[in-house]
Amino acid sequence: MTGSTRGGKYPDELRQRGVRMVFEHQDEYPSQWKAIESISTKLGVNHETLRKWVRAAEVDGGIRPGVTTEERSRIKELERENRELRRANEILKAASAFFGAELDRQSWR
Repeated sequence: MTGSTRGGKYPDELRQRGVRMVFEHQDEYPSQWKAIESISTKLGVNHETLRKWVRAAEVDGGIRPGVTTEERSRIKELERENRELRRANEILKAASAFFGAELDRQSWR
């Protein structure tokens, strides 16, 4: 791994630096997008990638509405848990049906 806790291609330090640079220097450009384009080139990062990092930082900081990184992580965790519980429930239903049929068969003997 590259030192990223998110498992992405770029280390967290680079993400944080890129976002910080955009916030610190966006007033020097005609638009935030132009700042993102310029800074992404300097950092060797795709401009769309940096734009997404900036948007996520804005949501996390309460500047922009949306689902925060923490909330998104929790949603993914709950969805994964839900899938596992559904799978376990299906296994239990199948086992219950099997053993119920087995008990019915034994009671007829």
